[in-house]
Amino acid sequence: MRRLVAFGALAVALAACGSPQQAADLSTLSVRPSSPQSSESAPVPPSSAPLTTGQGTTATPVSGRCTAAVLAGSVQPGDAGAGNRYGKLVVTNNGAAPCTINGYSGLQLLDAAGNPLPTDLQRTPDPGPAPVMLVPGTAAAANLHWTVVPTGEEPVDRPCQAEAARAAAIPPDETQPMDVKWGLGPVCAGGKIEISAFYAA
Repeated sequence: MRRLVAFGALAVALAACGSPQQAADLSTLSVRPSSPQSSESAPVPPSSAPLTTGQGTTATPVSGRCTAAVLAGSVQPGDAGAGNRYGKLVVTNNGAAPCTINGYSGLQLLDAAGNPLPTDLQRTPDPGPAPVMLVPGTAAAANLHWTVVPTGEEPVDRPCQAEAARAAAIPPDETQPMDVKWGLGPVCAGGKIEISAFYAA
């Protein structure tokens, strides 16, 4: 009788160890089962492959994606020269738990009243998509590049486009935007902005 009870307990433990943790986005999180447990030890949740974190270290990923509800966004200016402008879209995890961001942000320039302005967002693989875990308080960034040189029928005696006051930035695989301040001047070439994927900042 004792052998039957022990066998039943072992079967339950092995079944628990073999259940993979569900991920919210299978394209960003690669889950692997944990090592088998002996009959004398309690089962533990499966571990996952380490991801890069906002602090440049590795950690066990969680299932949640970073959403606008937990992210604070800002646009930071970079170098300028020969009509080119550079900047970064920086997002910081202000939530209470880690989250994962992977891919490209959406971005729409807005005027002071919140009306959309011409925006032609173009993705560049510099760098390309890779999952980044943000523990609370850490950040990720995406590179931005645009021109202030009028093109086509854009005027040369005044700003080529209306200057944006703000921008709506949508985290990867999400639909709700973050409101970020722009204040970096007009974007010529019909609002063309090149954007990279997010990387650990």
